[in-house]
Amino acid sequence: MRLGHRPVKIIILGAGQVGASVAENLVSEENDITLVDTNPDQLANLRERLEVRTVFGNAASPSVLREAGADDADLLIAVTQSDQTNLCACRIARTLFNLPTRIARLRSTDYVDHPELLNDENFAVDFSICPEQIVTDYIKRLIAFPEALQVLDFADGVVSLIGVRAFEGGPLVGHPLKALRFHLPNVEVRIAAIYRNGEPILPEGDTVIVPGDEVFCLAATVHIRQVMRELRRTDRPMRRVLIAGGGNIGCRLARSIEQDYIVKILEVDARRAESLASQLPKTLVLRGDTTDEKLLENEGIDEMDLFVALTNDDEDNIMSASLAKRMGARRTLALINRKSYVDLVQGGPIDIAISPAHTSIGSLLAHVRRGDVVAVHSLRRGAAEALEIIAHGNSRDSKVVGRRIEEIPLPKGASIGALVRDEKRGDGKVIRRAVIIPHHDTLVEQGDHVIIFCTHKQLVRKVEKLFQVGFTFL
Repeated sequence: MRLGHRPVKIIILGAGQVGASVAENLVSEENDITLVDTNPDQLANLRERLEVRTVFGNAASPSVLREAGADDADLLIAVTQSDQTNLCACRIARTLFNLPTRIARLRSTDYVDHPELLNDENFAVDFSICPEQIVTDYIKRLIAFPEALQVLDFADGVVSLIGVRAFEGGPLVGHPLKALRFHLPNVEVRIAAIYRNGEPILPEGDTVIVPGDEVFCLAATVHIRQVMRELRRTDRPMRRVLIAGGGNIGCRLARSIEQDYIVKILEVDARRAESLASQLPKTLVLRGDTTDEKLLENEGIDEMDLFVALTNDDEDNIMSASLAKRMGARRTLALINRKSYVDLVQGGPIDIAISPAHTSIGSLLAHVRRGDVVAVHSLRRGAAEALEIIAHGNSRDSKVVGRRIEEIPLPKGASIGALVRDEKRGDGKVIRRAVIIPHHDTLVEQGDHVIIFCTHKQLVRKVEKLFQVGFTFL
């Protein structure tokens, strides 16, 4: 549904971490946003900080939805902590207000197993997201690439964007980027961005990588390990993982990796620990405090390849991950909700700090971005973004299709890192997905998946407009 140039009316139910992040990303002169929550203090803070309209009340109440503007709203994003509230709100929005597009956050896997419950005859959810599962999948990718700061997939996993910190002794460190083609003559790779002391540097052929640089590389997924070896020494594979916190994410992570790794999980609540033990047959479940130094020592923290702090308490996660690192854990990762903490702690005793909201928001934003946006990934804790957009049209009505890369008027700070092109046989069936690392004279074709890196998230709006004018709900 295209809305032209009138403001897009969006109702966000839930003003917690996810809801606040969604509002922060979508608020602009082109979006008319209303936030609904039962916490007046949280609403007041967001109203002042983001200049959005707020409504106090139960998100699943018809009168509250009407007050929020459901009669003429374009999009409902239900991201409260309660699955039941989110589902009821979507059903009410469809039945009473005929609200066109409805997105729900669902934490329970039951609804994933029974997608028919979400159709128009039942809860009327157009798109569902599970932030906990998205974070779990993200941590799994980091376990698979222990050298990485960030690992992101595009085009159904055909292309990977990986962020690493350049180390002294890496083959490419101390050399210009143009030397990369001599180090990897048979691998197409693009250095999408370099951050030095927190500031972006435009990667050019003569740019020299120095130790400590944060380097983002794009390549076909099958080649990504070769590329990483050029920037830093390869860490040995992960084997032993200790998870601190047996909540939703901790349990999901343990269940998904216990077949391939030696996993222990530490949970302070006795009843929850018993429940975990019954659900996780190959995981050793321990009851105790995640910051108990003696317990960590007894469980061989100095032999752990990875310590993952996943409790609901930021301070506990920071303390336990820092303690684990000091006691000899090879690598530490902490889940941190407060954005002010994330940049503060990463790179010290904590190797990777993950913001759940930033990690999961891309899946949601892909449904409300302009044009045919397939994926939106938040990078560097939200400072930058990477997008996957399908190019449509032709040279007459598109600023992208039928043009060479050098002819596309990208804003400064945005760069096209890769194209994924479907190669089809006569009957239209895709036989191969080709990864193209473009050069200045590469032509963009209709249907190409274009992967774009934006060093600042403020550039996203300009990039979207290049591909299609008008706000579209997919």
